[in-house]
Amino acid sequence: MRLDLRLIAEMIPHGARVLDIGCGDGALIGHLQREKNADARGMEIDMAEATRAVAAGLAVIHGDADQDLAFYPDQAFDYVVLSRTLQAVERPREVLHQMLRIGKHAIVSFPNFGHWALRLQILTSGRMPMTETWHRAWYETPNIHPCTIRDFFDLCALEEYRVERWLAVDDRGLKAPWRRSAWLANLFGEQALFLLTRG
Repeated sequence: MRLDLRLIAEMIPHGARVLDIGCGDGALIGHLQREKNADARGMEIDMAEATRAVAAGLAVIHGDADQDLAFYPDQAFDYVVLSRTLQAVERPREVLHQMLRIGKHAIVSFPNFGHWALRLQILTSGRMPMTETWHRAWYETPNIHPCTIRDFFDLCALEEYRVERWLAVDDRGLKAPWRRSAWLANLFGEQALFLLTRG
């Protein structure tokens, strides 16, 4: 599994009810079912990925986070996961609102656009950056709302969401030396992971 999915799985307790939005082929759902006896389900906008997940025996529906979360009842899940998808939805603020309406906890991971390598590429080349995480040209990327760790903290404060836990890592999973400093995390963390509840 991808690094952020492994870290997300560590945050979810045994037996939890989980909805994974943008679940792809269902790797996280399958892991949670096998290893944590979770009631894990998924939603995926890409029909081919959703079909692959269903063919593997996973409870995945074809759906769009921007439109379809409104149909779920309040507090239907213990955890609602959005991994590397926040920057690709049309209305990230509304999606977060819906996540914390239908779930007790929201777990969000996203690539950090404030990372020093991205800043340096923009500064030196004057062009949109390309890295392993941001690996598509600007005209092909699904990322329509890139944000930084500091931006996300600001949004949580604005919406009065409580950040229960957060971390920033590079693609190898190294967390130090920035684990206690949002400023350093914003500069050195390649991806961010937040565990949220309503304030």
